[in-house]
Amino acid sequence: MTFDAFKDLLPDVTDLNAPYWEGLAVGELRIQQCNACDARQHPSESFCYNCGSQDITWHPVNGNGEIYSFIKVHQLYHAAFKDHLPYIVVIIQLNEGPRILGAMFGLNAEPKIGARVRAAFQNIDDESAFLLFELAG
Repeated sequence: MTFDAFKDLLPDVTDLNAPYWEGLAVGELRIQQCNACDARQHPSESFCYNCGSQDITWHPVNGNGEIYSFIKVHQLYHAAFKDHLPYIVVIIQLNEGPRILGAMFGLNAEPKIGARVRAAFQNIDDESAFLLFELAG
């Protein structure tokens, strides 16, 4: 199965989001952490969502968590997904704090709210990847 078509869906890499995308490319999920209040956040921003501090650094996290919410997608919205229908779009409550959006491919049944998941990474090419989740255990 090829994932070349997903390249068209990647956002522009900016100074603000580069550590996230660089992490995915090497199989690592990175999120921001505030050095003033220790809050972790995603998506990236130039200030802390919790206290407003601009003293933010990036940290790798293990990507484990649980399904907070999901939808099952049956409709083809972009050609990149044609080999994956139906697929699941999930909101994951990470063990490390924030919620993060991802996808799950190839499930035989709908997942359950609260099901344990772990991050998985799908390479698109030598320089880019995207985040998926898979059921843990």
